[in-house]
Amino acid sequence: MDVNLEHSLALLDRTPATLTALLSGLPEGWLHANEGEGTWSPFDVLGHLVDGERVNWVPRLRVILEHGEAGTFAPFDRFAHLNANGHRSVDDLLAEFTRLRGENVAAVRALHLTPADLARTGRHPEFGPVTLGQLIATWTAHDLAHLVQVSRTMARTYRDAVGPWRAYLSVMG
Repeated sequence: MDVNLEHSLALLDRTPATLTALLSGLPEGWLHANEGEGTWSPFDVLGHLVDGERVNWVPRLRVILEHGEAGTFAPFDRFAHLNANGHRSVDDLLAEFTRLRGENVAAVRALHLTPADLARTGRHPEFGPVTLGQLIATWTAHDLAHLVQVSRTMARTYRDAVGPWRAYLSVMG
């Protein structure tokens, strides 16, 4: 199935509200829980999503539209947020994510992208040629993957507490 731009934008537009409803006002234990060493907490995931809005998705979209394969995407440091947000509150990160995502979705909508635009290619530093449609599909799936990750991480804090019901809760792993 090819990417459906309006479907993707509808989902991308909702992610900030989803995360705000889930994370705003929660005790720190929920926000900083993780699944072990080298894994991310919900707070970490949120920081990563903010970084992506700043330097990944729309900047790469613009590279494709302006330079095609002649312009290689700047590498994205998927771990930069781990040392950058310790002093920030979750509500501050949620507000920034909401603002940036709103600006980015509006910017994509303003381009009035056509199926021909979605077929245009750019160059990923690791994967080589990729289409604009693939970039948008990845942005969408990336959001969904991180929503699952946040929910799974939070659920697993109760892994032992649920007792025998664990057998019926696939999220517990």
